[in-house]
Amino acid sequence: MSSFQFNHPYFLVLLALLPILAWWMAQKSPQASLQFPSLRLLKKVQQSRRSPAGKQLIGLRLCGLFCLIIGLARPQMVSHTANTNVEGIDIVVSLDLSGSMCALDLSTEDAIVTRLDAAKSVVQDFIGKRPYDRLSIIAFAAESYVVSPLTLNHSWLNKNIQRLELGSIDGGGTAIGTALGASVNRLRANPDRNGIIILLTDGENNSGDLAPMGAAEAASTYGHKVYTIATGKKGRVPVPQMSRDGRVMRDQSGQPIYRGETSISNYDEAELAAIAELTGGQFYRATEPGDLERIYDTIDRLEKTDIELENHAHFHEYFMWPTLLGLILLVVEQVLHHTRYRRLP
Repeated sequence: MSSFQFNHPYFLVLLALLPILAWWMAQKSPQASLQFPSLRLLKKVQQSRRSPAGKQLIGLRLCGLFCLIIGLARPQMVSHTANTNVEGIDIVVSLDLSGSMCALDLSTEDAIVTRLDAAKSVVQDFIGKRPYDRLSIIAFAAESYVVSPLTLNHSWLNKNIQRLELGSIDGGGTAIGTALGASVNRLRANPDRNGIIILLTDGENNSGDLAPMGAAEAASTYGHKVYTIATGKKGRVPVPQMSRDGRVMRDQSGQPIYRGETSISNYDEAELAAIAELTGGQFYRATEPGDLERIYDTIDRLEKTDIELENHAHFHEYFMWPTLLGLILLVVEQVLHHTRYRRLP
């Protein structure tokens, strides 16, 4: 990117004096060197066309001074270049897809959403705030699978998040340890980069062969932080009937159709807090609408991406051209003043 500027613009104030100087020079007239006894002798002279020599000399002098002032202001063309050095963070987001994630206790007056829909919306907003970080999505219930490997293609990542639906994997259990172990494996491929894991669940670990604390120890060994989020209210919560494609079934008025029985929602806060503490992360609860947004905003502020901007400016000087032109004009003015347009005494 290039731009034009004057390095010493305050010299341009002198340009305001040029009209005053022009007026003064035009008013200045030398006293006559010859005396005429009668004005009748000047009749022919008055009828002749006035010589433009004086005006030409004044014009040359003013143009020369104008060019010199421009030269003093130092006109420059500046070329700006910027280099961005980014040290990104590898982030794995683990989302619970167990059956209890269909509970509607995070809905608002304006929108009826499941716990999963609320989590998906917040995660997508979080991804939009991390343009320089590689992110991966892992979904889990009774087992876990990699929705997306670590990638900077965030638009493709968001499309995969939208495809996540309840029932896409066995939702009859919650394998927190397995999901956490799979997240650590995602980060192990790049040991030189900082890595964090954000694990969101609304249940206790009751599936899988890997204990959550064992997976947490592995994460701690590799230097990866784990932020754990327990979502939803504890106890009995009403759950809606779900269609085969994982959507909330509604009646003709648009209201959810609830199951006859309620579901018991519970999570092990102590274990989730211990996982976070062991790895240097933090534990959060999201029990009310808006909690997830505040939690992810907090994590976004805590885990800053290192961005180093290097700005370079290249200056191309052009003061010599108006300065040289100004000197030439003043020299020509002086030469003409003492030769062709020389005033006789």
